[in-house]
Amino acid sequence: MRDYAEWARGLADLVVGFGANVQAGQILGVTTYVGKEQVAREIARAAYARGARYVDVVTFDNWVKRERLLGAPEDSLDFIPPWMLDRLRWLAAEHGARIALSGPQAPAALRGIAPERMGRDLLPYLPEVGRVVNERVTNWCTIPAPTADWAEIVYPGLRRDEALERLWQAVAHICRLDADDPAQAWRDRMATVRASADRITQRRFDAMRLHGPGTDLTVGLFRSSIWHAAEFVTVDGIEHFPNIPSEETFTTPDPERVDGYVSATLPLELYGSVIRGIRVEFEGGRAVRIDADENAEALRSACAKDDGGTRLGEIALVDGAGRIGPLGTVFYDTLIDENAASHIALGSGYDLAVEDEADKARVNRSQIHIDFMVGSPALRVDGITHAGEHVPVLRDGAWAI
Repeated sequence: MRDYAEWARGLADLVVGFGANVQAGQILGVTTYVGKEQVAREIARAAYARGARYVDVVTFDNWVKRERLLGAPEDSLDFIPPWMLDRLRWLAAEHGARIALSGPQAPAALRGIAPERMGRDLLPYLPEVGRVVNERVTNWCTIPAPTADWAEIVYPGLRRDEALERLWQAVAHICRLDADDPAQAWRDRMATVRASADRITQRRFDAMRLHGPGTDLTVGLFRSSIWHAAEFVTVDGIEHFPNIPSEETFTTPDPERVDGYVSATLPLELYGSVIRGIRVEFEGGRAVRIDADENAEALRSACAKDDGGTRLGEIALVDGAGRIGPLGTVFYDTLIDENAASHIALGSGYDLAVEDEADKARVNRSQIHIDFMVGSPALRVDGITHAGEHVPVLRDGAWAI
């Protein structure tokens, strides 16, 4: 077994030097959770080695969040301390770098909490993140950091130490730490994903139809929608890769042209609560019904934060050639699970995936951005041309275009 310290160091080097691409002289803001200190400290080491001016680490604890959800007044649960927003705004104004560590910190912390209360407090997610991303003023990346508590829910049949080792092995594999040069391995993978994105963009489809068990959804596109791999460039020309891992090609849909119904194929971990069996119906672009087998009210409450919360901001397609889907594992971490299967997102959309300024003005705006997974080998995806022709795009988890 490799030493966890070696894996932590490898993750940090990858996210600092490649994912967020931290530059000399930059301020780096890190958002993490209790239990992920080893990776956070390695990130500080790697950032200072690249010449970062200062590394600021904010650590959240879901056991503290539990006390808020249990005892705070109902009308206070949407409150966000202004200094949290000021930190993000300052990093944006400074053109700093941002890194977030993902993965459940304390899966048991929010058990027994009323779902409608959980959906109102989405911290550490901040509502201004979407604006900062669209302004392209920070180079940023999110990467998973394993903990023993997280490992126990992914591998419940193993002893705690065995589960943690297994999770570290899986994270190292899907983040390509086992490659001789992980950064180059990601560049190669991104080139493949980008080629698929370019092929879809060239067809200039009017809409995408997703159909399979429990799903028949038509998602309208802008005339200037373009498909991307997860590789961004800031206004200062800093290339960065916002998600590690990432196997998706995505675009921003027309939020007023979504109709049909869709069923989730994987559970959604939403800032401490796990939502299973999601089913959503859309009419005229809006989610008119949101149901789930478990914790549906948490999702409904989150989507009710503003008018854009019940409209789509993203559609992402994932083929079966990546490293996550073939594992057949539910990780209870959206960063990983969304790259195992095609997905859609309720809430804020990405300006960078739309070329025309008039179309950009119509991109969905919201305080939230909630991805949930709808893909499987049984899901068929068609592109619909402006003439009404249906063109196969994904079949049996493989590109058909």
